[in-house]
Amino acid sequence: GILSTASLVIGIAAASDTRSPIILAAVAGIVAGAFSMAAGEYVSVSSQSDVENSDLKREKKELDEMPALELKELAKIYIGRGLDENLAMEVAIQLTAHDALAAHARDELGINEITQAQPMQAAFASAMAFLAGGLLPLLVSIFAPMENMLACQYLFTILFLALSGAMAAKAGGSNRMASVIRICIWGTAAMFASGAVGYLFSIQIP
Repeated sequence: GILSTASLVIGIAAASDTRSPIILAAVAGIVAGAFSMAAGEYVSVSSQSDVENSDLKREKKELDEMPALELKELAKIYIGRGLDENLAMEVAIQLTAHDALAAHARDELGINEITQAQPMQAAFASAMAFLAGGLLPLLVSIFAPMENMLACQYLFTILFLALSGAMAAKAGGSNRMASVIRICIWGTAAMFASGAVGYLFSIQIP
């Protein structure tokens, strides 16, 4: 959201000396980007959900037709995780008695309530994340002086990207400096390319 909107704004600002088309570009970019992210995420996660539902149906059929083989398969999974054969079989028997499909979904297929695909939830989260990021370049478009619009957009966007990169690195326990440098380099490349388009074609927007 930050980079897409800022790059679009910089492309327009590089070719226009008035504020209104820049703000319009930012708003249009935010709306289009948010809906695009939501649609893409919904389709992607829906496909994942379809695969999961298909796997669960197949697993339920196998449990109905081959319960003994499925029990041994579950016990084998627990043996692979470090349990001895007797304990693994006992655990498999008890979990199967409690909820056979849930046990196989979790331990064989890797599907549980936490990881199960939620298309609408994913679509909404993606749209809101893009919208939140896109608002930052929009605010710069509204309040930055026109004579310094390009510089302000670039500097504030790099600051926003650096902060997001540092936060992501902290959340993931990775190297903060590497994350910040990486996102700033690619952010600079994207904004430079967008600005170059505006200059190259000398677009005059009334």
